[in-house]
Amino acid sequence: MIERMIDQFMEMVRIPSESGNEAEIMDYLEKEFKNLGAEAGKDSYGNLIAKLPAKGCEKKEPVLLSCHGDTVQPGKNIEPVLKDGVIRSKGDTILGADDKAGIAEMLEALRIAEVRPPVEIAISRQEEVGLYGVKNLDFSQISAKHGFLLDNDTLDTIVIGGPSYYAIDVTVRGRSAHAGMEPEKGINAIVAASKAIAALRLGRLDSETTANVGVIKGGLIRNGVPETATFLAECRGLKHEKAENLVKEMEEIIRREVESIGAKAEIKIDNLCKAVNIPENSWTVQIAKKALKKVGIDAKTTLITGFTDASIYNNKGIEMAVVGIGARNE
Repeated sequence: MIERMIDQFMEMVRIPSESGNEAEIMDYLEKEFKNLGAEAGKDSYGNLIAKLPAKGCEKKEPVLLSCHGDTVQPGKNIEPVLKDGVIRSKGDTILGADDKAGIAEMLEALRIAEVRPPVEIAISRQEEVGLYGVKNLDFSQISAKHGFLLDNDTLDTIVIGGPSYYAIDVTVRGRSAHAGMEPEKGINAIVAASKAIAALRLGRLDSETTANVGVIKGGLIRNGVPETATFLAECRGLKHEKAENLVKEMEEIIRREVESIGAKAEIKIDNLCKAVNIPENSWTVQIAKKALKKVGIDAKTTLITGFTDASIYNNKGIEMAVVGIGARNE
């Protein structure tokens, strides 16, 4: 059982599946799930959806199991090496355990389960670059109201919630002029953007809320007053109301500071996901704790300020806890 799972994991990580290029791993997994007796196929976005019938629990409600099939870069020509009970990448690539360790564990659990409820499976694309796969998942094919995302690192931690997340894209428009001959005719978009950024509250604002500016670009030539500057910001909070109030504050500050020198701000705000906090006494959390207890793991729950596919599932009304897969970065 363990050797078979390890062999399959090592086989899967050799299949390149960087975000946007998951077709080969999805084809592989579609065959694997069909070999287990599942109905399996891809939705219009290329996510894999499979359904396995119950074994001995035919009257139970279906449970959703999910992982993502994509990896970050560099994820080509991966050569896994097993040494001293640990699998690592031999070269300068990633290993791909995120999230292929979860997929290998899922497949093995489904193989050996003697009793199970109806199981629905979703393997998403493009998780690593913005949860695009699960956002475009064909939810009409999913009937489960509870489930588990296999995408946390530590085995003794169950993730029960994550933040509201706002992406803020700002374009500042000033007026161009020659910096040496007639600078007074210009409005410096970089200066306007800098004033706005300097006025923002950034970093860890409290135990539940953060804000950041991660990218700034502007100008074309050294001797020109720049007409345009752009910057990318974000805010996130474990309480949606806090994040919502913060993004409004950031928008007001940006407009005020930019307009104070005669420039204009075009602001695009995208609420990528809404804060989630599954109750400790929920069915999903209690089942996860009970299962882990059976293998000697006393699991604790936690909230994270990152976001996973579970953020989208929970916002769609599917109670989804994130369980560990036993992987870590070194």
